[in-house]
Amino acid sequence: MAWDIRHPRNATDLTERMFEKILIANRGEIALRIQRACREMGIKTVVVHSEADAEAKYVRLADESVCIGPAASSASYLNVPAIISAAEVTDAEAIHPGYGFLSENADFAERVEQSGFTFIGPRAETIRLMGDKVSAKNTMKKAGVPVVPGMDGALPEDPKEIVKIARQIGYPIIVKASGGGGGRGMRVVHTEAALKNAVTTTRAEAQAAFGNPAVYMEKYLEKPRHIEIQVLADKHRNAFYLGDRDCSMQRRHQKIIEEAPAPLLNEKARIRIGERCAEACRKIGYEGVGTFEFLYEGGEFFFIEMNTRLQVEHPVTECVTGHDLVQLQIRVAAGEKLALRQKDFVLKGHAIECRINAEDPYKFTPSPGRITSLHMPGGPGVRVDSHAYSGYFVPPYYDSLLGKIITYGDTREQAIARMHIALSETIIEGISTNLPLHRELMRDAAFLRGGTSIHYLEERLAKLTRAE
Repeated sequence: MAWDIRHPRNATDLTERMFEKILIANRGEIALRIQRACREMGIKTVVVHSEADAEAKYVRLADESVCIGPAASSASYLNVPAIISAAEVTDAEAIHPGYGFLSENADFAERVEQSGFTFIGPRAETIRLMGDKVSAKNTMKKAGVPVVPGMDGALPEDPKEIVKIARQIGYPIIVKASGGGGGRGMRVVHTEAALKNAVTTTRAEAQAAFGNPAVYMEKYLEKPRHIEIQVLADKHRNAFYLGDRDCSMQRRHQKIIEEAPAPLLNEKARIRIGERCAEACRKIGYEGVGTFEFLYEGGEFFFIEMNTRLQVEHPVTECVTGHDLVQLQIRVAAGEKLALRQKDFVLKGHAIECRINAEDPYKFTPSPGRITSLHMPGGPGVRVDSHAYSGYFVPPYYDSLLGKIITYGDTREQAIARMHIALSETIIEGISTNLPLHRELMRDAAFLRGGTSIHYLEERLAKLTRAE
């Protein structure tokens, strides 16, 4: 298989300061997504890869590729010295971390800058500030962003003090790892009798997963939605919000379906929270793209964390705003002053994204293996971001995401109708995928109404399990 990789250098109006070569320190569909943005801008790309990803599409499409280690992430995609060395030997000027892996690792961002390269993302100190959930929550409170009721710092060691704090907040509460993320390091507690064990277990899990045993406690909302605000800020204190997304359809805190804008939101509340997020970016000196994540219940927003990177679900925002977030990331990192104003981010229409994973659609067990046949959908308002192809071997070592199907329409109803058709056209054989679940959800009455809580999918799946 071969692909044409000619670069349309004059495709866009670039400044003299723009990078000539960027190293992509990631894999899968996001590596291909970044690569496409660079090619459109006339920027050459270097892709690092593990031995397991040597035959990947984005590796073949890159101007240069460097194998940085064996299949295990710890020996390849998390191997900082190897990534820095790859940038050095290929004369790359900047490093794009994508999402996952090292994208929110402040030490990596710092090492990149110290080695003479540009990190395409926020400054290391900003990543540290917002990466710790306790400091992030306190920072947002000072910036006027509403937060979930709870404590301001890490839980003390004294069991009596912990009980006292929980009583003040009121049950149910949730214990969370200060350095956590990705749905790990959190435990819901409904009674005082279960509190001690929950704190002990979460601390152990936090230490094992994040190297930081600190945990904190906050009020557990019963039926919240997961709403997030996309932000963009340059190095010249210009900051904007690019609308919102609803990511409530999830299981085990992992998102399945995302859409923009979030349905059934009060317009004044939507604008107010967006303005507060943009102002918070200005106050902390944020640079690049980022996402403020909120729980939304009873018409109120409660901040839970900030992702200081590009999100998996960024395409739905691109569809409704018409702006390429990856290219904007690159321009900000290159030092450009964005010639944009808040009124330039007008939301038009509706977009929905379905994450297509190589996994059992109901048990969610990974399904690595070779794809024997693949057909992706097309047509008006359909976008597919995927690195998979017929004959591609899905390795067992990484996240199961094969790609995303995104549909856009003038209305939410049209976007759903197009997604229903797109999913019916999609064929992936040789492995199991979650396509059957997505097809069911596009017909689900609660999803069609909009506004489901973050617990809806798990409750729905639990009913199916009991019925078997």
